[in-house]
Amino acid sequence: MSDENLFKVILLGEIMVGKTNLINILTGGKFNENETATSASTSAMKDLLVKGDKYTIQIWDTIGQEKLRNLTKLFYNNSKVVIFVYDITRKETFEEIKNYWVKDVEEKLGKNIIKGIVANKIDLFLNEQVTQEEGEEYAESIDALFITTSAKTEGPAKFEDFLIKLYEKYLSGNKEKNNNKSVILRKKKNAHNNKKRECC
Repeated sequence: MSDENLFKVILLGEIMVGKTNLINILTGGKFNENETATSASTSAMKDLLVKGDKYTIQIWDTIGQEKLRNLTKLFYNNSKVVIFVYDITRKETFEEIKNYWVKDVEEKLGKNIIKGIVANKIDLFLNEQVTQEEGEEYAESIDALFITTSAKTEGPAKFEDFLIKLYEKYLSGNKEKNNNKSVILRKKKNAHNNKKRECC
């Protein structure tokens, strides 16, 4: 599959926020209670049904360790959607999304990149350090879609539905861009014809 036909999604966030388990559950695997920090970026493929049409996405699991962030940046290229994941029981993972990850992505890919924010590990709500309202408010401030979930206790349906909504937002944005291009082309064509009439 060529890069042009590939719908690339990248998951970003600090170590041990649950990125790997989210992908495992999404692609038919099992939750791993003893999951270790990702040491190398890997990808998985997933078919999605969007408005009756089937699309294949490539979803990337990335390294969250601070000392290896430069390696993670190599996987930004050609990403259509970026999803930021934080652990609701560790406020620093949320702060790093705000203070580092989002800024870095927007600097590399532009502020119009389609963004999603996942508040993970809601099964541990008794130890919550970041409220749902905080997550929703920040997501709205950067024009990102938002969900709360748990890779441990919730199945793949919720995360899959989230991916579909992000894909629809991407497709809608592309349609708008193409319509704007058509308007510009028509304007240029009309301007060119007007000049011909003036000179004849």
